[in-house]
Formats: sequence, C-alpha cells, structure tokens
Amino acid sequence: MAHCARELGVDAYVIGGYVRDQLLGRPTKDIDIVSIGRGIDLAQAVAKRSGRAKVTVFKRFGTAMMHIDGVDIEFVGARRESYSPDSRKPSVEDGTITDDQNRRDLTINALAISLNEGTWGELIDPFNGLADLHHGIIRTPLDADITFSDDPLRMLRALRFATRLGFSIEADTLEAICRNAHRISIVSQERITDELNGIILTDVPSKGFRLLFGTGLLHLTFPELADLHGVDIIDCKGHKDNLFHTLQVLDNISLSTRDLWLRWAAILHDIDKPATKRFYPGQGWTFHGHEDSGSKVVPEIFRKMKLPLDERMRKVQKLVMLHLRPIVLAQEEVTDSAVRRLLFEAGDDIDDLMTLCEADITSKNDEKVKRYLSNFRLVRHKLREVEEKDRVRNWQPPVMGEDIMRAFGLGPGREVGQLKNALRDAVMDGAVPNDRAEVLRYMYARGAEMGLSVAEVVE
Repeated sequence: MAHCARELGVDAYVIGGYVRDQLLGRPTKDIDIVSIGRGIDLAQAVAKRSGRAKVTVFKRFGTAMMHIDGVDIEFVGARRESYSPDSRKPSVEDGTITDDQNRRDLTINALAISLNEGTWGELIDPFNGLADLHHGIIRTPLDADITFSDDPLRMLRALRFATRLGFSIEADTLEAICRNAHRISIVSQERITDELNGIILTDVPSKGFRLLFGTGLLHLTFPELADLHGVDIIDCKGHKDNLFHTLQVLDNISLSTRDLWLRWAAILHDIDKPATKRFYPGQGWTFHGHEDSGSKVVPEIFRKMKLPLDERMRKVQKLVMLHLRPIVLAQEEVTDSAVRRLLFEAGDDIDDLMTLCEADITSKNDEKVKRYLSNFRLVRHKLREVEEKDRVRNWQPPVMGEDIMRAFGLGPGREVGQLKNALRDAVMDGAVPNDRAEVLRYMYARGAEMGLSVAEVVE
C-alpha cells in the first residue's frame, strides 16, 4: 500500500478504528486509508498490485472499498467538512490530514499512522488520543458543543464507544451531550437504531443505557424504555424500578448469548408495565396482563425503530408473551400438561425462553435466586422428558379442520373451531395420546356430545 502511494505521488495514512484497536490489542477487520487526493486511484492501484482484490467504487462519496483476506479496506481522500444547523450531512471539500483528523468524532478515533517515505509508521496524534486510550477517556478532538451540534449522531457513538471499551466520558464532553441531546431529532431513525444495536451487543449494555438515560437521550430515542423508570409508593408499599430491573435482565442475558433478538426480548419483556400498573389495598402493586399487552406493543416499537418486521420480530413478540410461563411453572408443581402447553406454544424458541426467564431473576435475596434457578433446572428436565415422550414441540394436530368438516358434513364455522380446540386441549392435557387414530376416536365421541351427526368415517 505504501509502495502504491509512492508511485502515485500521494501521501497516505491508516486512520481511525484500526489504529485505535491495534493500540488496544483488540481484533479488527476494518482498515480506513486516507490519502491526500486520489483515494479511488490508490484503491485501484492496491487492487492491481495484490492481483486478487476487486474494488467497489462509490464515486458520489469519493470512496472505494475492497476485501482482502477477511479484511475490509476503505479508501477515501482527506476532506474538510462544514455543516448547516438543520442537517448532519456536511458540505465536503478536499483537505489535509489535519483537516481530516479535525472532523473526527473522538480523540481515540483521530489517531493516524503514516504510510509515507521518511515518516513511515509514525503516529500522528494531535489531540493526545494515545493518552486518552491509556487512561480510558472518551472526549472530542475539538469543542464538544460544536462537534455534537454539527453531527448529533456522534453523541450516540461516544456512548457506544464508552460502553464497548469500558471507558469514562470526560466531564465537559458528557455535559455537552446533555446540552445537545435535543439535536438528535435531525438524525434518521435507521442511524439511531444502528447505534442502539451497537450498545445492546456490548458485553455490559446497561452501562450504555444508563448513559442514555442520564444524558436525556433515552427519553428522545426510546421513550417507551425511559417510561419504565420510577417507583411509586402507596401505604408504604413500593414496586421495583422497572427500568433498572430491565437493564439488569439485559446484562444477565448478555452473559449467555450474543443473539441480538434475544437481547431485544430482554429489553422489551416488561415494556408495558407502566400501562398495566395497579395498586390494591392490602395486596400492593400488580402488573396483571403486562406480558400480553407488551407482546402487542412489540410490533409498534419495531416499526418505529425501523427494525425488521419478520420472523425476528415475531420471535421477540412470542418471548415477551410467554416470559412469565416458566416462572409460574417454577413456583408450582410441574405437571406434564403445563409443560406440553408450553412446548406447544414456544416451539423451537423454548430454549431461548428459558434463557430469558433465568435472566429475569434479579432478586437481591441469594436464597430466592438459588431456589428459582434450582426450580428452573427441574422445568428444563421436565421439558426434555415430555418432549421425548410426546413430541409436542412445534406440534401439528393429527386431525385437521378439514377432517372435522368432512366427518360431520360441516362448513367452516363456530362448531368446527370448538371441536378443534377440544381436540388440542385433550392432547395437551394428556387425556388423549398424540396419535391420529386415538384423536379421531375422541373427535367422534366429542362430536356426539355436541349433537353432531356423522356424515363420513375419516380414516
């Protein structure tokens, strides 16, 4: 790469995340190359020299990309940026390496390494980013108010990097985020959601959400989650703070999975508690039905957040709907009937549901936690036992609605639905084996009880 830059007569630098992560000893698969002019030409020269890389050119943005040995390399010419108050899209013109470093969001992302003859390998660090890396500090290269007002997405990026790296945000920088939080309104929802997902996928995502909450950004980007905050007290009885409970559940589940959608299920499992909160004298606070109403809120939030409205959303919705069921089982005697119904409703998501429920145990009473987890182990054992015996995961009824209509000469209607439900319940309750011949026998007997006449014998 340095050889190609010399041949073209341009100065080139490795800059940004690759330099930061190399200095931190963290793996990275992205390299950004800044050249002083002719960025696309440099990319094409490097590709030609490698003999195996294909260049993708984005002329509109003056950038080019290639993929070599599992690494994505982006080439761009150094630039200077200026902003208007109502847009985060800057006016761009060619610039120097200093101009390019000045436009960076954080000091730790402004580090550059020279690829040029005479200074090859030299670290260019105008903002003491190396010291900030050493001390674990997040700060902006230039005035934080200007940096964040120009491009408000940088506020979310600052919080994401603080969370991902376990760094602290420097006081003036944090205060500037609070002052400029309202500016997030000019950022597209897609970019906001990308940053939120980045925080969700960190090792300890609660840190990022606490920063979002403390700076006011959570109220602007995810008000439904912010609304979980607070404790009401009546007659000396209070409920737990559902925001911080949710964040603890998110951290708990992050210890066992990197599945983004399972983490989203943790975030949304109690999302409708504010709407279902009630106080009853002598009983205290209740949130009856929050799992049902919460599951109905999930598509609304996914739509607003520009998250996918496909099987991933439906999985989150199902987990929110069912998240109390294993907890109830863990509190009571685990019957085959209850386990069959849970397996039937959860299907292939049963293991993720159990993971969510275990993460949902956030009591500070160690004995209570141990008891719940022990009971969950019994539930898991019972799930395996019933599944092996009855094969009801993703259960499809051995007798369908068409069989019922043909047997009794019926058209679609209420009686067919009633009989279908009766057959399903009989299998789920263990009253009838999960076998077509046995279910057909039960169907004719139950149909006779309902006063239905047999029109045809179904085999």
